Amino acid sequence: MAEPEASTPPAPAAPPAQQHPGTRPPRARRRRWILGAVGVSALAGAGLWIAVHRIPWMGPLVAGGLRAVIGTENVTALEETAYAVEDRILRLFRGNEPPKTYWEVPEEAPAPAAPAASLTAAVALSAPTARASAGVVPALFRPKDVGPSHEAWSAPGDGRWVPIVDHARPDEPPRLYKTLLHPDPSRSWAELFVVAVDLSRVDLHLMAGSREPAATTKEGEAIARPAKIPEAHHEHLLAAFNGGFMTEHGQWGMRLDDVTVVPPRDKGCTVALYRDDRVRIAPWTALAADEAGMRWWRQAPSCMAVGGELHPALRAPNVRNWGATLDGNTVIRRSAVGMDRDGKVLFVAISNHTTATAIALGLRHAGAWDVAQLDVNWSYPKFLLYEPGEDGALKAIALASGFEFSEDEYIRKRSRRDFFYLTRKPSAPPAAAP
Repeated sequence: MAEPEASTPPAPAAPPAQQHPGTRPPRARRRRWILGAVGVSALAGAGLWIAVHRIPWMGPLVAGGLRAVIGTENVTALEETAYAVEDRILRLFRGNEPPKTYWEVPEEAPAPAAPAASLTAAVALSAPTARASAGVVPALFRPKDVGPSHEAWSAPGDGRWVPIVDHARPDEPPRLYKTLLHPDPSRSWAELFVVAVDLSRVDLHLMAGSREPAATTKEGEAIARPAKIPEAHHEHLLAAFNGGFMTEHGQWGMRLDDVTVVPPRDKGCTVALYRDDRVRIAPWTALAADEAGMRWWRQAPSCMAVGGELHPALRAPNVRNWGATLDGNTVIRRSAVGMDRDGKVLFVAISNHTTATAIALGLRHAGAWDVAQLDVNWSYPKFLLYEPGEDGALKAIALASGFEFSEDEYIRKRSRRDFFYLTRKPSAPPAAAP
């Protein structure tokens, strides 16, 4: 009987690789480093996003610095991506949130106080001299309530006009009214604050900023830029609001003090003040022939509405007409102005979290016939009212909470960007005795 074959003893196991205490294999270290870098980047990005949204000077500083490093188009893409992410987060966490209001709305709209029987300068207010001399009392201003943009998606008082008290002259009939609309039925937090301005008793002014719009003409480079409201106008100052885009974002024109700062573009929607105090909003091609009769004009991207008709591109997907920086579908803070059908009422609108279509539809619902978009983004759009402080000096207050501003805005603090402001018209002289 054959002997069984002897089995070969197993080879001894290789000794484990020695590791220093506290070390990890290279792959684990690499994974840990990547996760840490992602976490730090996310926290830094979130912190930067909060800073840009809460510190007024941070947004312009960051955007300007990035444009110099990576270019305008890349900054645009980053901004659009960030706003898209923000919109998705809001839809996730605020999707069932009902619309809210920002001020008390009277149950019944109060009728403006009737003027006294005798026509005096105080009663006539700023009626044209010819009418005051003829003994005609001007009709008191009160916009017609328009109701909510969407009945099933509104806050109490939507579309009801509330008078804005002139704190310097509280006994005079209101020159300004405000209302709130929620123009986007898919976003309850999309809010549109609208102010109606009686142009028969209020003057509209334009002021260039210290930097913008950047001049592209020789004469424009030499223009004076006080960049704040002249002290001579403080006594009659009512309100101020932001202007248009930077020059690099579309090359939209401006002419002020008989000087063309940036030449007009034919397709630019133009806000123009005429020498006879008329205000018009229309494409430049409709106004160019009358330029000699204008005191000033400022351009914006293509008119959102002309003659009550919405621009066709507002119905198109992926539209980029209303922002060389951010497209029409981007959900951001926007601002716009409009004129009523008779050219007597100026509408100023500031929004939260709206598309171009939403702000255009909201302004048209409020009564605007012709509409031009102004500036966009978090820090720039604002509507400020002015009232005397405890020391008697004027201070700015926001139309509603949530807007970035300082008490010195536009009056003692120079603005880098152009802006508009509103003053009371000088009171007409008393009617002549018969």
